[in-house]
Amino acid sequence: MRSLQKENSMRMKLAVSVGVTCFLLATIAPAYAQQQHAPNQEKAHEQQAKPERPRPAPTAARPAQPPREPQRSYGGTYHGTVQHNGPTIGGVHQSGVPQNQAQVRSGFVQSRAASWKNDHRTWQQRGGYNGYRIPQDRFRQYFGRDHFFRISRLPLRFVGGYPRFQYDGYWVMFVDPWPEDWPPTWYQTDDVYIDYVNDGYYIFDRMHPGIGIAIDISL
Repeated sequence: MRSLQKENSMRMKLAVSVGVTCFLLATIAPAYAQQQHAPNQEKAHEQQAKPERPRPAPTAARPAQPPREPQRSYGGTYHGTVQHNGPTIGGVHQSGVPQNQAQVRSGFVQSRAASWKNDHRTWQQRGGYNGYRIPQDRFRQYFGRDHFFRISRLPLRFVGGYPRFQYDGYWVMFVDPWPEDWPPTWYQTDDVYIDYVNDGYYIFDRMHPGIGIAIDISL
C-alpha cells in the first residue's frame, strides 16, 4: 500500500514539474522571438529611413581647347591679343567693310613707298604731332619697345589708302608709307611696337630696327 502511494506521489511531482516546465517554455519563447525580431525591424526601419543618394549626372565631354601661343622667349611682353571691341572679320574691324586676306594684303601693298627715302616724313618735318596723346601710365603698360604685337591679329581697316588698326582701345593710323624693301607680309610675320620719339608717335618693326613709320593716335 505504501509503495503504491509513494509511486502516485512521484507521478504527481513529475506531472507538476512537467507542467511548470511547459509553462516556462510557453512564456519565454514568445519573448525570445520578439527580441530576435526587434533588431530586424530596426534594421529595416533604418534602411527605409536612409535617403537614396542621387547619382551624379554624366558630364559631357569638354571640347579640346586650342593651345595658347607661348610667351616670346626673347624678352618683352607680347600683346597680340589686345582687342577691346571683339573679334575681327577677315582681318578687318567688325564695324568696317569685311575683307578677305587677299584684299588686306592688296591694301598694304598699295600703302608701300615707291622710295622710302623720298616719301616718308618725320613729325618734325610735318610741323609737330597734334593728335591724341596717350596717358603716361597707360603708355607704360602697353607701349614702348618692350610691348610688341602683330598688326594682322588686331582690328584692321583702310582709310585713304593707309592701314588703320585698333590697339589697346586706340585707333592707330599710318600717315607714312612703309619701306619698299620690306616683305609684303611684314604686318603678318613681324613683331612691331609703338613708341614716342622726340616729336611724335611712330611704329617700329623689330626686324628692321631704326626705321619709324609716323602714325596718328585717336580714340
